[in-house]
Amino acid sequence: MVSRPHVVVADDEARFRETIGKILEHKGFVATLVGSGDQVLELLQTMNPDVVLLDIRMPGLSGDEALPRILAMKPRCKVIILTGHGDLGGAQRAFASGAFDYLCKPCAVDVLVARIHDAVESARTGKVRERKVTEVMIPIERYTCVDASSTVREGIEKLKKSSENFISSGLVMESGHRAVLVFDGEELVGVLTMRNLLEVIRPSHLLNEDGALVHCAQFSPMFWEGFFNSRVRELESKKVRDIMNPRSPVVDCEANLMQVAHLLCEENRRRVVVERDGKVIGVVREQELFHEISRLMLSRGLVS
Repeated sequence: MVSRPHVVVADDEARFRETIGKILEHKGFVATLVGSGDQVLELLQTMNPDVVLLDIRMPGLSGDEALPRILAMKPRCKVIILTGHGDLGGAQRAFASGAFDYLCKPCAVDVLVARIHDAVESARTGKVRERKVTEVMIPIERYTCVDASSTVREGIEKLKKSSENFISSGLVMESGHRAVLVFDGEELVGVLTMRNLLEVIRPSHLLNEDGALVHCAQFSPMFWEGFFNSRVRELESKKVRDIMNPRSPVVDCEANLMQVAHLLCEENRRRVVVERDGKVIGVVREQELFHEISRLMLSRGLVS
């Protein structure tokens, strides 16, 4: 029989920790409640909890100070910061010190319980080393780029060459791409995709805000013979900057793959740009993440 996970709740607000304690007990955990970082360290001398929920601002030893000392005493224990005073700097310090997660109050019970389960599972099974963003990205030297002042014709030439490489190589995951990055000097300013070309040749004056035909033009498509060719001719002399998408979301080279996956879904984009010290060094697309998913799931010995 698997024992119930033991969670220490360290928070200086008595009512809050008692409420959380009852919730965790109801969810199948064993909860021990303390009011300060000092009390956590004292408790760890005789107990081996699975997880510590640690507030930041507490009398005596703060959460920031207690975190590294907790992990030094109990390396297998997972610490989740749960604070009402969360900020980016605090999260970065917690990450650097080895915290499992950094959650802000008020925190949904389901989220808190799920992350505690994740922490327990991580401690019991051990983590498979995740590849870094820099290990899965396409280096910028291998990605097709174009200047924002180039004509659409020049952009299409590069996009066509890139697409042909994509098709002929057959290496969907490692090479070839269906978009080009747009630079203005050293600055990344946008992305030119095949979809941009289709969107710009559509008759915008006949479309409503949702991109559908206005009611009065519902029968117009049957009269569009020759319209495609004429719109393409008009497109030829436009500049890339006139039709490109905004620049892709940017992640730091130290970002993890889940950050990339979240960003792609949250912003409904197909690629993110990787930077180091403010300089673009690569691109991670949906394909790279799919390749990593398949590698982990299908390669023997990588997932227990």
